[in-house]
Amino acid sequence: MTTKIALLGFGTVGKGTYRALTQNAAEIERKTGKRIEVKKILEKNPAVIGSGLAPKELFTQDFDSIVNDPEISIVAEIIGGSEPATTFMLRALRAGKHVVTPNKAVIAANYDMFRQAAAENGVQIRYEASVGGAIPVIETIRKSLVANRITKVQGIVNGTTNYILTKMEEEGMSYGDALKQAQESGFAEQDPTADVEGIDSANKLSILIAECFGVYIKPTELDRTGISKLTRDDLRLATQNGCKLKLIASAERKEDGSIEAFVRPTEVPQDSPLAAVRNEFNGILFSCNMADKIFLSGRGAGMDPTGSAMAADIISLAK
Repeated sequence: MTTKIALLGFGTVGKGTYRALTQNAAEIERKTGKRIEVKKILEKNPAVIGSGLAPKELFTQDFDSIVNDPEISIVAEIIGGSEPATTFMLRALRAGKHVVTPNKAVIAANYDMFRQAAAENGVQIRYEASVGGAIPVIETIRKSLVANRITKVQGIVNGTTNYILTKMEEEGMSYGDALKQAQESGFAEQDPTADVEGIDSANKLSILIAECFGVYIKPTELDRTGISKLTRDDLRLATQNGCKLKLIASAERKEDGSIEAFVRPTEVPQDSPLAAVRNEFNGILFSCNMADKIFLSGRGAGMDPTGSAMAADIISLAK
């Protein structure tokens, strides 16, 4: 059986998603009995359209041709930014199409609205790739830990800041030099504000709180401190205390049901699995009343890791 989908955008993650679905098509069909066909790709950049990475006949600049196509049952939003991504996702949901996205900022800002739109139209919105890249975080919460009461979640959920802190600690770099190297290596944007000031981590923490505890807290309402003011002395002090300094996103459900949550540089004990998460990798630690401690780690960003998570959501919906 063939499931036809559309990709909105063919940038880094769009290419990774397309590659995961096409390069591993035989493996996907063997495991699931499903064939995934990319029917249309929304893209305006002529250089991207002519890149040869996907057949030219798949590309369109007309979103209406996607949302009004009855054969397309899944829409993968990979444009990024707030608009037109938000509008496109809502229109797709209201047209009875499932939506998959890695867009953590849009999901975190509009969590309830998207969930309601999906429920009202009998479809689903999936966003595994929005938290932790290739790490199956949402799937773990919803399936593997469904019989548990999660009491706390802590994570290194931003690869850029973790890369910078790793270089500062292990190679003695200043914050500025580590940031520059992160940018040159492709791990940081030219404007790194969202990463280094903890905005990206707060978006992801908002989603984690909603998934773990069923409580939606806007990312703008979370206690947030970034790493831009950290010095090598701060990291040396953490080492002297038997810890490593990490940008931690944390949320804990107290006995009275309240949620204590923050994003800030935190001293992590050396024996914590989070202390071993280096460079651009992510790590998430769950505390549960039945399963005790569950730790997940992997690549938190990039074309193939994020494309892998996008493809997994698409395949799950197809099934």
